[in-house]
Amino acid sequence: MKRFLGILCCVFAFSGCDDGDLIVYTVDFSEIATTKCSENNLLYKLKENEALILNIPEETFVNDATEPGNPIKLDISSTNQVVYNFYDGKVLAGNICDLIPPATPHINNQWNASSGVVEITTATIKSLDETNNSTRITGYKNTIVFKNITFAKGDGTTQFYETFSFGDYLETVTPLALSFNQLLTICDSGLVYEFNSSESLTLNIDPALIVNEVTPINQPRIGTIGAVKNKLVYRLFENGVLQPDYFCKATDPLLPTIKEEWLGKAGGTIEVTTTTSGPNTYKHTIILKNVSLAKDNSDFQLGTSYKYGELQTVKQ
Repeated sequence: MKRFLGILCCVFAFSGCDDGDLIVYTVDFSEIATTKCSENNLLYKLKENEALILNIPEETFVNDATEPGNPIKLDISSTNQVVYNFYDGKVLAGNICDLIPPATPHINNQWNASSGVVEITTATIKSLDETNNSTRITGYKNTIVFKNITFAKGDGTTQFYETFSFGDYLETVTPLALSFNQLLTICDSGLVYEFNSSESLTLNIDPALIVNEVTPINQPRIGTIGAVKNKLVYRLFENGVLQPDYFCKATDPLLPTIKEEWLGKAGGTIEVTTTTSGPNTYKHTIILKNVSLAKDNSDFQLGTSYKYGELQTVKQ
């Protein structure tokens, strides 16, 4: 914040003369990519001798899609700042981000937003595997627009825009791995699970789907993903290594902590094919078809056919 306020003030420190003939009414940064300073989290766009700068709290971007017609809204204030700078030479990233900016170019005019609203609409960016129609979230696109924004110009006048597009700010994320060995275990409660050191995929399976009887060829037992019965949950953990004794407890252990939780969307199909794997021993192969996982307003597809894994049971 101190660095940003310094940017606001440097027009007075660096330039004793304001170009009174400089009048800009049309502002267009639509073709310019948004960049983020690693030093101070400012978002900015540069175009020759102009810089459009947005300073809002980093936690505004929550990595989740916004609901249609319901963008994130921030009133422009001392915390949510918009500044449009004009320089006497080509402006570079260091002029915006560096703790001690270069001596040149100088700011010779500056517009500070005094009122208005920052609106942010967020959408997921997904990759598609066409071989199985599965998707993974690889990032989030934040479309930023200023509404009813008024700039206080350096010459004492103001400039108003009913709609002023800042543009898109793209955040990349690491796609969820869902990397399991597909060897399933079942609790006495009927909870089926698989896990690695930092992930788990659990299914509160309908007991009618796990029966110690061989299924006819091409006639698997079929169920559907639901909110209670056949509830599918993917979790990503932090602050510890996931161990087998995490599961099958009445309440979840405190550690490791749950970083993300994604729930299976109702309606996806579960197919269970049962074969024998030894005397009184049965192997249940569980396939999830057209199943999606969702968290808040974001979702992705496991694919047309996703092998959850194999569960072995013994007939008593």
